[in-house]
Amino acid sequence: MIVGRIIESDACVAEGAAWLAAREPRFARALEETGPLPLRRRPDGFAHLLSAIVSQQVSVASARAIWARLDAAGMVSPEAVAAVGEDDLRALGLSRQKASYALALAGAGIDFDALRHMNDDEVVKTLVAVKGIGVWTAEIYAMFSLGRADVFAPGDLALQEAARMLFQLDSRPNERALRQMAQDWSPWRSVAARLLFAYYHVAKKREGLA
Repeated sequence: MIVGRIIESDACVAEGAAWLAAREPRFARALEETGPLPLRRRPDGFAHLLSAIVSQQVSVASARAIWARLDAAGMVSPEAVAAVGEDDLRALGLSRQKASYALALAGAGIDFDALRHMNDDEVVKTLVAVKGIGVWTAEIYAMFSLGRADVFAPGDLALQEAARMLFQLDSRPNERALRQMAQDWSPWRSVAARLLFAYYHVAKKREGLA
């Protein structure tokens, strides 16, 4: 079972960024604007996957407020979540749908230690089998919680928009088109995502939109 390169430090990110800049002049120009890219590693495990579900389709402020209530109530382990009902979770701020997702995750029996030793495709396949976890959430978890170096999340709107701006495309590429583009950025697609996220914020600030 081949896991592949794991991004563990700023040096790993810098190595990937240098590789991308050497391969693609537009990435080199983007790096001049963004400066060194952040590591963006997060812990892995149940709590961080649940946090990703909480964050889906709500503002950052709302997600933080809901997560703070869940954390204060101790609802950050599968055992704790499985021991309560949907109404208890809704009382803490989750929608009915997300409460059902939280319960599904708690009951899924995911072996988070085993995920660390699966290859990228197996990680995504394992996670999307759980109700409420889509490909985007699984790929973001693989990139930032597991540190996978060659995972991309082409369904992310910020990545799509950043690619449109950087590569001067006529329109924002859809998920399929961006996934195809990203093939050229292997084996450092996760660093390409970091670069595009950083470029998105720089470009939007330059346009006065952020």
